[in-house]
Amino acid sequence: MKIAQRIRIYGVVQGVGFRPFVFRTAKRWGLSGWVRNGESGVEIHVEGDAGSIQQFVREITERPPASAKIIHLEIKDAAIQGAADFEISASMRHDRPTVHIPADLAVCSACLSELFDPVNRRYLYPYINCTDCGPRYTVIERLPYDRPYTTMRAWPMCPACSAEYHDPADRRFHAQPTACPECGPHYYVRWQEGGMYRDEKAIEKTAELLRTGHIVAIKGLGGYHLACDAENEEAVWELRRRKRRGEKPFALMVKDIETAKTLIDISAEEEGLLTSSACPIVLARARRLLPGVAPDNSDLGVMLPYTPLHHLLFHFGAPHVLVMTSANRSSEPIIYEDDKAIKALEGIADAWLIGERPIARRVDDSVVRVSPFGPTVLRRARGYAPLPAAQLPGDRPILAVGSDLKNTVTLVVNGQAIISQHLGDLMKYEAYMSFAQTVYDLLSMYDVPLGETIVAYDLHPDYRSTAFAQGLEAYQHIGIQHHRAHVASVLAERNALDKRVIGVAFDGTGFGDDGAIWGGELFVGSARKGLERRGHLRYAMLPGGDAAARMPIQALAGFFVNEPELAINIGKRLSLPERFFTAVKMVEKQLRTFPTTSVGRLFDAAAALLGFTGSISFEGQAAIWLEHLARTAPLEKVYPFPWDGKELDYLPLLKEMIEDRLNGKDVAVIARAFHRSVAEGVFRSVRSLGAAYGIDTVVLSGGVFQNSLLLADLKELFLESDMHVWVSEGVPPNDGGISLGQAALVAVTNSMH
Repeated sequence: MKIAQRIRIYGVVQGVGFRPFVFRTAKRWGLSGWVRNGESGVEIHVEGDAGSIQQFVREITERPPASAKIIHLEIKDAAIQGAADFEISASMRHDRPTVHIPADLAVCSACLSELFDPVNRRYLYPYINCTDCGPRYTVIERLPYDRPYTTMRAWPMCPACSAEYHDPADRRFHAQPTACPECGPHYYVRWQEGGMYRDEKAIEKTAELLRTGHIVAIKGLGGYHLACDAENEEAVWELRRRKRRGEKPFALMVKDIETAKTLIDISAEEEGLLTSSACPIVLARARRLLPGVAPDNSDLGVMLPYTPLHHLLFHFGAPHVLVMTSANRSSEPIIYEDDKAIKALEGIADAWLIGERPIARRVDDSVVRVSPFGPTVLRRARGYAPLPAAQLPGDRPILAVGSDLKNTVTLVVNGQAIISQHLGDLMKYEAYMSFAQTVYDLLSMYDVPLGETIVAYDLHPDYRSTAFAQGLEAYQHIGIQHHRAHVASVLAERNALDKRVIGVAFDGTGFGDDGAIWGGELFVGSARKGLERRGHLRYAMLPGGDAAARMPIQALAGFFVNEPELAINIGKRLSLPERFFTAVKMVEKQLRTFPTTSVGRLFDAAAALLGFTGSISFEGQAAIWLEHLARTAPLEKVYPFPWDGKELDYLPLLKEMIEDRLNGKDVAVIARAFHRSVAEGVFRSVRSLGAAYGIDTVVLSGGVFQNSLLLADLKELFLESDMHVWVSEGVPPNDGGISLGQAALVAVTNSMH
């Protein structure tokens, strides 16, 4: 019997080859009708035999294209229109878009084989792509995702490209960024001497410059990288010097998975991440040392080539292991505009490999690691953003502006939480501009009027994100406490906003309900009914406020609140720098000194005690140093870190560490014991709260839980218990997850009315 049905498919279904796939499937089942991109996804009208339609629906939902993600499907009976054939019709635009913008994808194997096939018309063409791969978010200027709304609109297609683009059986059918050497953009290189080459010559020249120890700025998908030969120690240190990068580790790009295996320990899970279409930087244990790449660090961050250009560089003989770090001055956001790259990188880069296709917005490389609890995204950007990360209740749009460090913003449209790419540190002007741009970008792409939107922000009165949020003419403004947002981000990701949990939020800083600087919090409750603070690290002092976050010895002074004599005695016996004694006096006289429960600062204090007495050059450096030091020693003892039902007391822990240190015990052994002691303190406090409130699940969130050794200890301890441990997975445990947590807490309070 002939019937007709109207099918709507919601999710990541535009820019991933979905319409051509539907077209081919309909043809195969002998059906007629049409498919088109709508505002909220893909719409299909299909006519034919009822059994065939059933098979057709089963096939498109069970075996969609690899990069598609179906969130929801609606099927209704429709009137028969008497269509003779099946076709792809023009995109519709009439109401607010809720279709999801696709993330950028690594080049696929089909394009790679064409890239290196001498008879193919795209042989060695650096901008080769198809419906299964290539740029998406970094070229889209507005929705719907069609070529006139992308940064490719300046290059009209030649007849050959146009024929492929309009042929539903072709792999490039409606591939918006498609192009070829005849009609598309090109690459060229310029170097200090003023020479210029195009295409193959340019890429060949770049490979040669890299081989001979030069530093080259290379335009990628979401911005410029600075590249050099990672095994040329002189070039690596020179890049550090020019970029003023301090000791922060550099990311590496390697020729292939075999090369990666010589650099880092790779499990099946890590290999899966490295070779996925997101192609993130994977952080793993180093197998050999590359001087200057990651000082004092036993991990390396490695990624595989993800654009045709990267593959061409290696093809033309670039060194097999390259430093590939964001092109910027230290801790500024990645540079993505050509004129800025030339100006700002003067004196840093020896040459520039520039592609003509403009980048619509800056998007950094993502960073992922396999933790003892499974894969965790530490920086969510290229390949993951701006895909929805969670489903939240309520209909009203929500904009959550996150935190000032590692900022991301989240927009909730029709219950889908869309998280922006990592935007960085809002104290930096460029990052702040990027943040504002991203907010307006997302609102306009999804056609969300601010007047209907609830805006969520952090309670910290000095945050730039908070001031920005309060300046928006929105429906309502809601402040959300930082550490509750950390816990809620994990609950949102697991769609468990009603679940009662013990929430542990450990990080460096967040503004507390009492105006103190929190960072060692234990909550009980659920996202919907509220997270009550039921415990915390014993209060210490933070002399000099934020300055103590940059100087671990200053943080150390604040942990001897009522013990100045002990502090001065230790300072003398360990011959700590003068700054320590000044900080002890500030604490004693309560000058510019703030109360804190920060576990992040406790890690800094422990690092200072064991020899990290300088200032840090990047966030979390002292804690990372401490973790890597601890990994080199066996577990010999555990220090007391008592829980009294309300507080975890660090004083007995520090006192025993000091005793061992003064008795000349190996600092690595002390560092190892410190990690285990913190883990046992968490374990005991969580067990006691779990028993008191009848709760069997604990959430661990906040930057401190990026520490793999701490997580390994916790995993071992909790294995013996009947408690479930939930950690962040697709959303960072650090402040990159705050915006999702803010959005979730607003969504539950708002959907209750």
